[in-house]
Formats: sequence, structure tokens, C-alpha cells
Amino acid sequence: MIQLLDDPSEEVNQTVTRNLLDQGSDILPDLETAWEESLDSDYQERIINIMQEIQMQSTHTLLKEWISTGASDLLKGAYIIARYQYPDLQLQDVEKPLDKIIRDVWLELNNNLTALEKIRILNHILFEVNGFKRNTKNFYNPRNSFINQVLETRKGNPISIAVIYSIIAQRLGLPVFGVNLPKNFILAYKDEMVSGDSIEEITEDILFYINPYNKGAVLGRREISYFLKQQDIKSKPSHFNPCSNPDIIIRILHNIINAYHKSGYREKAEQFEGILRMITGGESS
Repeated sequence: MIQLLDDPSEEVNQTVTRNLLDQGSDILPDLETAWEESLDSDYQERIINIMQEIQMQSTHTLLKEWISTGASDLLKGAYIIARYQYPDLQLQDVEKPLDKIIRDVWLELNNNLTALEKIRILNHILFEVNGFKRNTKNFYNPRNSFINQVLETRKGNPISIAVIYSIIAQRLGLPVFGVNLPKNFILAYKDEMVSGDSIEEITEDILFYINPYNKGAVLGRREISYFLKQQDIKSKPSHFNPCSNPDIIIRILHNIINAYHKSGYREKAEQFEGILRMITGGESS
């Protein structure tokens, strides 16, 4: 059926395209093989367009399912975004390196430690032992926003490092959640003695903040207020309170889109703008 994509009839072409799209991700290996074996640029372009559409549909389905089931697993959301760019990526490819770090931190933790002591241990394992750091030399590289690439290179931007940090913390039972701070992305360590149905509550239940982009430096509300003042940004509750996991994925998508625009890959940026619209209901800004 794939060979019929080079049929001169537009009607045949459209029928074949619809049938291939209906087969979903299962047809991708065959499409890749057909692309590799062909020397016809028009034929190859049709195959690429179909592959991109299938990947977009798959991403849409996975994101919709992730959000509808509560979006509780941040790693799954970050994986879905990375999988669009790296279709062969498997969830275990990102879980395996994370599990090793989690085990290393877990071996150092005990119930007698204070919250700050636990964070110091996590900081040591993540930044000193494993060498995670900010990618200041190539800040706008799109790879800084894909979790698989950050785990491989140990370099990332504020949100990607914070996402990895919070995933590790939460899997260790530490109440650490993302805070959508403009021009940075930090984490909040919530008071384990204060109960609540939602992570998005008043800041009285936050013990302190963490800046993973600065090797896990501990901050107070005063430092955040000072940062906002320096940046001439009017403070809002959302700058101090934990945000939802879908909000974090939206922030990642904005970073990816901005990075591709700055790198001159407009078509790639537009593809991720399409994914962003899936989550925001059409609002891409």
C-alpha cells in the first residue's frame, strides 16, 4: 500500500494516506523502511508528512489519556513530549537512569533527617555525584528540554533539571513540587504535617523553596520576592504556589518552541505549537 503513495492520481494518494494514518504507530517501521529505500524526493516527502501526522496523533492520544487520568505521573508527561521528537524512545529508557539515582539517594536517607538534611543529600547525589548542571554555553539548544537528552548529557535548562529533581524527590516520598516562576523554574518543599487535597494551596504550608538550576540552593519567600522585583515582574500567588503537572508540561513546550524558533527551525516549532494547542484548547501563547 505504501508504494501507492507515488501514484499520479491525487484521489489514490488521499485514499492511501487515510488508510495509512488509520493504522497508527504500527505502520511507522514500514514507512521508515520505504523512505530509506527510495530516491524519489516527492515520495519521501509524502512519507515524512504521514509519519509526522501519525506521531502527532499518537502524542495527542497519549497526552489526552495522561491528563484525563489525573496527570499524576510527571515523568510520563515529560516522556510523551520527548517521544514525539524521539519516536523510538521507550519509557524504560528514562526510568532506568532515574531509578539508579533514586536508589543512591534512598540509601542515604532515613526518617531521623530533617527536610533540609534530606535535600542536602539529594543535592549531593544529583549535582556532585552525577554532575547535573545548567547548560549556559548552549542555553537555547532544544535538547535542553527533552528529559531523555538531559539524563544523557547531564545538562539542561531550569525546568528540565527541576523536573528531574522533583520526580526523584517525589518517588522518594519527599513533598517537592514545581513552582512556575517566570524566567526560572523552582520547587517548593511542602510541610508534611499539613494535609490538603491539592498541591495548589496557600504558601503557609511550604517550608522552603529549592532552585535546582543553582545546584539545589534553598530559598525563602523573601528571595523570590526580591527576584521578581529585580526582573520588574509584579508578584502573583502563582509565583509562590505549586503548579499542576499539565502546567509544567505547558512550560516545557513553550521552552521547546522558543528554542526551535531561536535555532531557525520554524517547522519544528510549529509542530510543537500544535501539541501545545492540544493541551491548552487552542491557546498557544
